[in-house]
Amino acid sequence: MRYAIIGAGIGGLTTALAFEKKGIDYHLFERAPELNEVGAGIWLAPNALQVLESLDILEEIQSNGNCIDRITIGKPDLSPISDSLQDNILKKFGYTTVAIHRANLQKVLFDKIPSEKITLGKSFKEYKELDSGKIAVFFEDGSRVETDYLIGADGIHSPVRKQLFPESTTRYSGQTCWRGVAELRLDKDYDHRGYELWGNQIRFGISRIAKDKVYWFAVAKEAQNSQDNTPKVKEKLQAMFVSFHPVIAQLIKATPIESILKNDIYDLKPMKKWHQNKVCLLGDAGHATTPNMGQGGAQAIEDAYYLSNLIEREVPEDVFALFQEKRQKKVHMIVQQSWNTGRMAHWKYGKKLRNFLVQQVPKSYIEKKMIELYQIDKF
Repeated sequence: MRYAIIGAGIGGLTTALAFEKKGIDYHLFERAPELNEVGAGIWLAPNALQVLESLDILEEIQSNGNCIDRITIGKPDLSPISDSLQDNILKKFGYTTVAIHRANLQKVLFDKIPSEKITLGKSFKEYKELDSGKIAVFFEDGSRVETDYLIGADGIHSPVRKQLFPESTTRYSGQTCWRGVAELRLDKDYDHRGYELWGNQIRFGISRIAKDKVYWFAVAKEAQNSQDNTPKVKEKLQAMFVSFHPVIAQLIKATPIESILKNDIYDLKPMKKWHQNKVCLLGDAGHATTPNMGQGGAQAIEDAYYLSNLIEREVPEDVFALFQEKRQKKVHMIVQQSWNTGRMAHWKYGKKLRNFLVQQVPKSYIEKKMIELYQIDKF
């Protein structure tokens, strides 16, 4: 085995598919016994879509999701603070952002990977570098495999990273996020528009992800690891967002209580290195970011693109260093900017000043920064 990939999340699946397309020998290992429907919605910006297009799955992704042609940062009543039409983004790249259920994205990727190249129910335990130059990978069930190279794509709490860089640390943002998908037909004005509404230290986001399916998220400042009274979570959210537009209450009400997910928002303190010898991290395992820029999944997808192309073209012994050299500056910028955006959105004081400052940013500047963010190198 040339490359063992740990983790069948977005990064691991995209890497496996990219390797498959390029004829790179690999095997993907995932701890879950089956890939059930998980998560809620995700935005795939044009940088991610360019990669998915190169993997010949763009049309399938688009048909399973919904195009977002207008992105609005707004006040609780839906009135805009910042409003970005995506016409020039469409002209530049050929598409705008796609909002899709994570489970649908995962299924599209999973179904393209040959069944003999993926093993489910294999929970990573540890690895050891052998005298032969190979790496032995041990699993919790007592089994082991040998590989030339090991790729950790196993998320923000990556066991691979904890062994590779035990000093690495996650950072709690001070914010908790609830997510859900409501089966609800909204007015057509919501069809291709993504909203993030900023209130008094709380936020609410809305985007349609399929016909009559709307993804929403709610963010508030909260103590780390706080627990909800699950039967009362809807009442809690309704009370929290009572001053917001009535559509928020409709979305919460229309969401099955058992499918409302709650997660504290973390990122990974930026690391100087993502690799050592023949082991490399990608996606959230190496550079997890808060979701405030909608780029977490996209950056994992970009990782798969760059790593697979570099492996195809470069000397294997240098490829992980080249990969980090290509990716680190952009990723660290996103991690920092996303962290700062989340803090600004939850200012306790100066909300009017914050809104005024955001409103003063020229649309041409916002568009320029979006285009820079969405650029990827062509191989």
